[in-house]
Amino acid sequence: MAGAPRLVLLLSGKRKSGKDFVAEQLRSRYRPHRYGTGGRSQYRPGWDLQSVPAGEWAWPRGVEPGTVEPVVSDTRRPSDVAWFRAAYGPAVRTVRVQASEATRTSRGWAFVAGVDDAESECGLDQGLAFDWTLHNDGDATALERQLRAVLRAVQDQL
Repeated sequence: MAGAPRLVLLLSGKRKSGKDFVAEQLRSRYRPHRYGTGGRSQYRPGWDLQSVPAGEWAWPRGVEPGTVEPVVSDTRRPSDVAWFRAAYGPAVRTVRVQASEATRTSRGWAFVAGVDDAESECGLDQGLAFDWTLHNDGDATALERQLRAVLRAVQDQL
């Protein structure tokens, strides 16, 4: 594929796990373009409840021509990962961002039926071997160490 990205990072994680923060940390350190829910500062019930049944049609597919290394900050379903792998092959790498329920609660998370138990929130909980799993429970030093490991591998791939 001419002009195809050399790397596509797909991030996933539960609400309030910190995946947007992790995506921003990765983006700022190697300057890729970021895709996903971008800029969401808080949970938006109307948007999430509308996007849950919409599935693959809830966000644009593909990467803009000329984008060198995109970060997709909110992949939710196995079909999302499958689509990117079919489109970009070995350039695709996956990152799971995890935080304990207690940490997520401290960040403002509360269970919402129809969202937190839907495929859009649970679809990648099983069945996918992630390239990296980052634990984001508030220990900045531990997270930094994990981010550096991802960035070393990213630089090797580029």
